[in-house]
Amino acid sequence: MAQRTIIITGGNGRLGAEMARAFLRRNPEDFVWLTVRERRDHADQVATEFPNRCACITLDVTKPDAWKKAVATIAERSKTIDVLINNAGRHEDSLLATMSQESWSSVIAANLDSVFHGCQAVLPTMIGQRFGRIINIASLSAIVAPAGQTNYAAAKAGVVALTQSLAKEVARIGITVNAVCPGYVETEALNSIDAQELEAIRQRIPMRRLARPEDITGAVLFFASQDASYVTGAVLKIDGGLV
Repeated sequence: MAQRTIIITGGNGRLGAEMARAFLRRNPEDFVWLTVRERRDHADQVATEFPNRCACITLDVTKPDAWKKAVATIAERSKTIDVLINNAGRHEDSLLATMSQESWSSVIAANLDSVFHGCQAVLPTMIGQRFGRIINIASLSAIVAPAGQTNYAAAKAGVVALTQSLAKEVARIGITVNAVCPGYVETEALNSIDAQELEAIRQRIPMRRLARPEDITGAVLFFASQDASYVTGAVLKIDGGLV
């Protein structure tokens, strides 16, 4: 397999780090850039495990100028940008009636604006090389929006729509754009849920377990592969049969 340059946002989270490991184990030629904002301990650990094949780069994914600077830095070291995984995101749950403007705007920026800026930043390179794989990490909330997540669900539904629209725009030039919609995944995002509620969630899932990060990375690896060269605009839910 030829060398590829892969950018994964949200690189310090468990899912971002595990996706990086999956790519690096699968293809010894791949080079992965993990974007981080403040904390970088998990991302640095991946870079230590795979010396000279993984690097961390500071990036505020909500800022277009920060994206331009990061892509320029990556271009200095890498000849191509082959895969972009828009994985960064956050939620701040609240009922709409009491949701602050800041909560609405910041969650939209972190989950939807970030995908727009990321895609726009890498597209000139991908268009020039007439090849690219963009994988957007959406959420099951985009398909079945729960109460208390109007900001997050709206943002992730926007990611799905962006994915499908952009896929049509760039299909002729060898660029695919796909999305995955994970359900409940064993990551930091579940830390705020108490044990009793988490068990109730497990009981609602037909497979009776939460997703592990590797359950998501398998789909991402496929979308990034040559085997998926005719797959674009797809939205894949990964939820253990919950929906």
